[in-house]
Amino acid sequence: MRLAKRAAKTKYARLNGEAEEAAALPEREDVSFEDDPTVARADGEELADAGKGGGEGGERRGKPLPYKAEDEGAAEKPTMREVFGPGGFLERCMIGGYEHRRGQLEMAEMVHDAFEGHHHAILEAGTGTGKTLAYLVPAICSGRRVVISTATKSLQEQLYQKDIPFLQKHFAPNLKVAVMKGRSNFLCVEKMNQMADQALLKGMDELDAFQQIKQWAKLTETGDRAELTFLPDDSDLWTRLDARRDTCSGQKCPSFNPCFVTGMHQRAKDADLIIVNHHLFFADLALKQDDFGSILPEYSAVVFDEAHEMEDVASDYFGRQISNFRFEELARDADQTLRLLHLGTPALLRRTQRIRERSRAFFERFPAKDGRYPFARNEREAFLEQNREAYDDLASALKGFETECAAMTQKPEEILRIARRSFEIRQELSFLFESNEKNFVYWYERRNKGVFLAATPIDVSQILRERLFEQFDTVVLTSATLTVGNRFEFIRHRLGLDHAKERGLPPEFDYPEQAMLYLPQNMPDVRNPAYTAKAADEIVNLLETSRGRAFCLFTSYSQMNELFERVRTRVPFPLLLQGTSPRSVLLERFKNTPGAVLFATASFWQGVDVPGEQLSCVIVDRLPFAVPSDPIVAARVAALQEDGRNPFAEFQVPQAVLALKQGFGRLIRTKTDRGVLALLDSRIQRMAYGKIFLESLPKYRMTSNLAEVSKFLAKKRK
Repeated sequence: MRLAKRAAKTKYARLNGEAEEAAALPEREDVSFEDDPTVARADGEELADAGKGGGEGGERRGKPLPYKAEDEGAAEKPTMREVFGPGGFLERCMIGGYEHRRGQLEMAEMVHDAFEGHHHAILEAGTGTGKTLAYLVPAICSGRRVVISTATKSLQEQLYQKDIPFLQKHFAPNLKVAVMKGRSNFLCVEKMNQMADQALLKGMDELDAFQQIKQWAKLTETGDRAELTFLPDDSDLWTRLDARRDTCSGQKCPSFNPCFVTGMHQRAKDADLIIVNHHLFFADLALKQDDFGSILPEYSAVVFDEAHEMEDVASDYFGRQISNFRFEELARDADQTLRLLHLGTPALLRRTQRIRERSRAFFERFPAKDGRYPFARNEREAFLEQNREAYDDLASALKGFETECAAMTQKPEEILRIARRSFEIRQELSFLFESNEKNFVYWYERRNKGVFLAATPIDVSQILRERLFEQFDTVVLTSATLTVGNRFEFIRHRLGLDHAKERGLPPEFDYPEQAMLYLPQNMPDVRNPAYTAKAADEIVNLLETSRGRAFCLFTSYSQMNELFERVRTRVPFPLLLQGTSPRSVLLERFKNTPGAVLFATASFWQGVDVPGEQLSCVIVDRLPFAVPSDPIVAARVAALQEDGRNPFAEFQVPQAVLALKQGFGRLIRTKTDRGVLALLDSRIQRMAYGKIFLESLPKYRMTSNLAEVSKFLAKKRK
């Protein structure tokens, strides 16, 4: 893709801070697209057409922004110092609520330089830097269509509901912004209309929920399920009503024009900024790789916030995966579609039931123990040798369903799409069992009732180098955790980012004053059987000192559960355990329960924000090295060894450093926060590599004395 570099001729609002001179806010826009590339491949032509909007090369079309007439002839674009500097635009707009931050100005200038100079940039910006405004303002000033990719939907919402409206009000009233989510977040009007006339609702609760959704559909502008606060996260009703592409008939749909997806898609083409999450971005990039069109309108620059997650998300989307759930969903959607269209002949319904039965029979052949396991060529061949009949039966069930659909005299678009899904799943099944791609690691995982089969790229650096960094002239990466030992080499190597300007920005917090790192003495090695009992003692002592108000973060569920059992009867504080309630519920309980303590694993190591005294202590059980037996980790270690490199020093240690920085980052979220970080792993002091961890962390005050911890916590913030 050749991207135009023509600068848009755009006037910018002069920096006067007078809100009354700003134009009214434009209507906000939400856009939905499918985030599953394996499904979206079915719609290559439609996606290709959908992605053509957005002007020449993805550039903005130069819509003028307000400026003062007396400023005619002045520079069209403000300097970043005029915006972020002392006495600048932000300070005048946010009287009493803004404090000039040197790191924010420095970051904004580097991002602005990347847009103007058409080069890549990588910036480590800690909590408190104000990095969202530091990349949004230069993006607006660039006159280019820019994609902002975040790690989570919650960060998308923060940008959309807080930062963007502020900038639209004070700085760029004509700015058009689109928020893009996966299609499953949005209501399908046609499904809702069909269901209203069918006896497909289960019980009074579902009937009541459906009536509420119908009323909401008349009022909502977006159709986004995030507005339905009464609907549970795991609502089965919503899965039968959402707009996922699997069951969408596109332009042939009777409800195509009032469709929420259609309307939002149209407006996306006019957006100046497009806010997505990493999953949607890499789904789009994977489609481009296979020449199946695109999800996003064309753009010329990208900003990745929380860029430390890029490798993992890219690995998912450039790989292949199926699960028993996909077969169940195919059969469920086929049954529902056939009934809605009054085409559910006994022969077809027997075919969908056969898919269910043979899928269950096949996936039951996998070991019952939860965990992730390698599934290399010899292991797959041995599995097929033992279970060839179940494998062939499953493939035949899919093929039989497709044949039955092809024989129908009446073939609505919905049926064709269901048959196409069956074909795609059959192709994925064949790839995962019969292919042997050198750059893939094959594995399977059993998780509760789910069995997942996957092929994951061992190294995504070459893919990202070719598909991202060489295709787009401006890519900006930022996060609070990108450096190891104050160097960017690790993340650059893993992502294939060869040429970029880089900088670690100065911290905004006074870490020696605000945070203490506690490394207890005489801790046994984490592999010593005596470790767990000693760790429980330390946790009890720390919780008594901090009066609860703590996160206890673990590197494994087994360790979390064992220490929870050892501690829960020894402290008077309310203890919360991950897995007993949804993550969002646990977090709200923690925030609203005085003295609460949360025991949790990886999902609470990042993306969790609890400012204030409610979180005064973060306890980490051990250095967060990835499990060496994990198939993906093992394959990446082996690949480095084959290249004659040191995987422990070049991969395992740096990866653990970044994870520890994320975990510790939960504690200090504002300039008034104060607290203790405790690491119960003696290796950080005993082993040579421990020095790399300590060099990579902020300059915390350090101690091995619990009395000093108590004294530190008792001291009030000045």
